[in-house]
Amino acid sequence: MINLGTLIFKEIKDSYRNRWVGTVILVMTALALVLSLIGSAPVGTTSIGPLTVTIVSLSSLSVFFIPLIALLLSYNSIVGEDERGTLLLLLTYPVSRTMVAIGKFIGQFVILSVAIIIGYCVAALTVILTGDVAFFEHDWYVFGKLIVSSVLLGAVFLGIGIFISSVMKESSTAAAAAIGVWLVFVVLFDLGLLGLLSSPAATYLPDMVVKWVMLANPADAYRMFNLATSEDTALLSGMAGLRSDQMVLPEVMFAVLVVWIIVPVVAFCTAFGRRKV
Repeated sequence: MINLGTLIFKEIKDSYRNRWVGTVILVMTALALVLSLIGSAPVGTTSIGPLTVTIVSLSSLSVFFIPLIALLLSYNSIVGEDERGTLLLLLTYPVSRTMVAIGKFIGQFVILSVAIIIGYCVAALTVILTGDVAFFEHDWYVFGKLIVSSVLLGAVFLGIGIFISSVMKESSTAAAAAIGVWLVFVVLFDLGLLGLLSSPAATYLPDMVVKWVMLANPADAYRMFNLATSEDTALLSGMAGLRSDQMVLPEVMFAVLVVWIIVPVVAFCTAFGRRKV
């Protein structure tokens, strides 16, 4: 455990030296602050609070930004050290390759989690200070779900990024693969599904199949978990009209995110164990 703690501290220190820590925190805080200022605007005659509006805005945009930040933070973690020659030196110490990979993952996870928590708490504080709603009247349970699920979403793509870094031989190739993964999961997957549902083939697809295909994507599971599991967020996001047979239990969507963390972790540990240095 001492060796693992040392590896985690080294990863955080390296990221701090490369200014990744400050950059990630600044980006997440700026994004959350802008959205909180927009969300704290008057919401008409509805009973929906400004924090709920901010949660919907954060959920809708974080699904794009968190995976991208996580992939940019992690894609160079293995292949970059290999190219610099520091990976070979690191492996001469009495630590297993699995521990090295896990240490990098946890270190980057800490960095991204701190950035998300700081950014979202700044957003919540802004809503409280600029609004006239009492502290305990805000929907803090939904806000807590947003933070937890955002951290899990970041962990999913950190794992994918480290896996990419473990199998690629050049940093430039790893960077291209990371951007490709982001495009597939965050942009092209939904566009392809939308195109399929708009085609004549949609009449042959059962609703159950479409629902589970969508939830197989961690980005969509995150979006549904935050927007469709609360009455107010569903109303604001346009998901209030979903039928009961189209709904999925929040625990299932949460489990999808957890599974999507475990699979890349196992994959990058295996790939790094077989990597020739």
